Amino acid sequence: MEEIYRKARAKVNLNLEVTGIREDGYHNIESVFQKINLYDELYIRKNKTNKLELQTNISELNNEENIIYKAYQKMKETYKNISGIYVKVNKKIPMQAGLAGGSTDCASFILGMNQLFDLKLSQKEIVNIGKSLGADVVPCLYNQAVKAEGIGDMITPISTNFKYYIVIIKPKLACNTKEMYQKLDAQKNLIQEKNTKKMIKALEENKIELIAKNLYNVFESVVEEKDVIQNLKKELRKNGAIRKFNDWFRFLCFRNI
Repeated sequence: MEEIYRKARAKVNLNLEVTGIREDGYHNIESVFQKINLYDELYIRKNKTNKLELQTNISELNNEENIIYKAYQKMKETYKNISGIYVKVNKKIPMQAGLAGGSTDCASFILGMNQLFDLKLSQKEIVNIGKSLGADVVPCLYNQAVKAEGIGDMITPISTNFKYYIVIIKPKLACNTKEMYQKLDAQKNLIQEKNTKKMIKALEENKIELIAKNLYNVFESVVEEKDVIQNLKKELRKNGAIRKFNDWFRFLCFRNI
């Protein structure tokens, strides 16, 4: 095999709670991750060099700070049969939208490299690579609904085949993840809904109303652009949304397929 094509699907957090701060400064979370049919496209091809050549349709991502570069270097150091490659990424997932665009690209890249170079990596090896590169990479390795705990590295698959439509609205707003966590840390007496079990039950029982009822994201409590968000929610409500929901400026309108 000389080349491979992969879809890197975005994710939504149907619920997201922050359960504490670790000694290393990272935050523990509890969240239900759901992959969706919005995706970036990755084309990975072997070349005759001994390095990675990366091309994306967003110029600011064509540098060595790109998480794909970091994943390539880490895998190349560990697995000596990896040679040079050319990677083309067609970005469709909005940036700074909480949709895990970078993390899902990284996860798909790891899986693609495993297949392209016939590395025969175990699931544990793949997860360990992902965990070392970013908190959201591990849940993005799973093409299904999962419960993520810890820093996102403790995964429990959710047994569901439920299909539903999601409408995503991304305003011209952006937010730094680190700053959002800092704002949460500064909150006193923060009360969270703690509805992970209810969300899992809703998915397992294919109950759209129960999913809508338990949508929750703790970061909504510290978003500053509340007027923009509330106005969008009103429009969604007027147009028949079961319930409005914001995850770093993302709004979901649920409809059963």
